[in-house]
Amino acid sequence: MKRSPHKTPAKKAADAVCGIMFALLLFCGVITSDIWAGRAALVSSALYMPQGSMKLINKYIKAASAPKQSSNRITVPVNADIPEQANKPEKYIENLTDVPNDIKELIETAKKDFADQKEDGKIIETTFGKSNATDVFENVAVRNTTQTGKISIKKSLSEEINLKIRKDKPAVLIFHTHTTEGYEILDRGWYAADYSSRTKNVSKSVVRVGTAIEEALSDAGFIVIHDTTIHDNKYGGAYDRSRKTVQKYLDEYPNLTVALDIHRDAIQRDSGAKIKPVTVINGKKSAQIMIITGIEEGKITGYPNWEQNLRFALKLQRSCENRFPSLMRPIFFCPRKYTMDLTPCSLLIEMGSDANTLDEAAYAGRLLGTALGDLLSNYVIEKE
Repeated sequence: MKRSPHKTPAKKAADAVCGIMFALLLFCGVITSDIWAGRAALVSSALYMPQGSMKLINKYIKAASAPKQSSNRITVPVNADIPEQANKPEKYIENLTDVPNDIKELIETAKKDFADQKEDGKIIETTFGKSNATDVFENVAVRNTTQTGKISIKKSLSEEINLKIRKDKPAVLIFHTHTTEGYEILDRGWYAADYSSRTKNVSKSVVRVGTAIEEALSDAGFIVIHDTTIHDNKYGGAYDRSRKTVQKYLDEYPNLTVALDIHRDAIQRDSGAKIKPVTVINGKKSAQIMIITGIEEGKITGYPNWEQNLRFALKLQRSCENRFPSLMRPIFFCPRKYTMDLTPCSLLIEMGSDANTLDEAAYAGRLLGTALGDLLSNYVIEKE
């Protein structure tokens, strides 16, 4: 018997069931990690789909097969596990010297909130340089406070460091032992005693500066892990807690070599005046940066890779000064270890002081990230 071209109620019901099957198979096909398996499932289901379904299938196959944009930034919230993939946040700036929009908003809010504050002490702008160093070679300066660590900057700069970077794997870990260290918001030349520069608000603390470093490295093509765990809810024991955080990432990524503990300094004179390490680069005020690296000496033991860290510190100092002269204070070479023994390229870095503004410190972060990207590009290897 010849079938009628008109759909019977039974046929309509069958089509509805097929539509549901199509939706389920489509969902499985699009989200599966094996696109080709998903495609096969969709094509097979098309044999039973209502008219016009194949056009829809092709549309979704094309979308599923399109290359995904990878992210070079993994920002890890407090106490979170490491995500396998993170969406790249919207850029804060277009040019290095721009004031990021989020910091602009903080400045405008602070102008209103702090309008009634009174001056309790001076902020003195100071540019540190070779005159504050014990050892100088070309544009690299070091303040050596060790007893046994006599160094030749020239020789150390010529020596190799144990560093191999792949751009398809995490290259840099940024973390903060003293996560709540913060900054002034307004550039007034004085400070108010009732303003606390410590904050758990990550938009105002060294975490925001870490994000500036992170973004510059990401723009250079490196994968960065930025851990924002607060380690200093209690100041005592903060380094023990941050050590556990770093070790967690090293267990997950054994080839991770560069680990940066980002802090900010605090310098105050007997008069009560605060010192603001600052310079001007490209017409914009920047906080000065100080790298700290240590030595196995006296009571400091279990630090076999200190010479590697020193070489890395010197090379980073030179990269920063080559690109942005006067950005760096002399390296502080001292009998301390912190968490720097965990990898051969671990450093503690002071981004300005509590007298610097957040904008100055974030700008310094962008400059540091740019210069670090220059250095790391010399150690990139292909996939093994």
